[in-house]
Amino acid sequence: MATKRISTKKKAGNAKGAGALMIDIGISANERAKIAKGLSKLLADSYALYLMTHNFHWNVTGPQFNSLHQMFMAQYTEQWTALDLIAERIRALGHPAPGTYQEFEKLASVKQVEGVPSATEMVRYLVKAQEATAKTARSLFPVVGEANDQPTADLLTQRLEVHEKTAWMLRSVLED
Repeated sequence: MATKRISTKKKAGNAKGAGALMIDIGISANERAKIAKGLSKLLADSYALYLMTHNFHWNVTGPQFNSLHQMFMAQYTEQWTALDLIAERIRALGHPAPGTYQEFEKLASVKQVEGVPSATEMVRYLVKAQEATAKTARSLFPVVGEANDQPTADLLTQRLEVHEKTAWMLRSVLED
């Protein structure tokens, strides 16, 4: 019985470690780098949003306490899972995922809130943060489309659906 040999060609230059293999998934190294850079910004915005939402979950007060406390918990729990999906996609493209507060602060368009705002202000901050994160995700589509990167496009579509729906739900809380 003949066995088929699998090529284990090593990539020069960018490979890490003695056993690193060249990435050959049909997306060029340059395109992967551009996508990973954009996903790193999305990861940073997503982490900032996660942290803001969890902070507000802990600190919300007032007549809407119970409903907002529960809503914020559902949102930060979903966001926590998304962080891993985004980071793993960056890694699958052959790049390190940012993972420190310093890196996230440099990359994020979502800025943290000082102090403890009122419940209504918390909701307003979260609407803006959800919308900002959606814009970051949407901004990646041109490079992802050019690279024919369907897995990243799928991830972005899923994230956009969540952020846009969550922003709508939060805006609805503010209506009279």
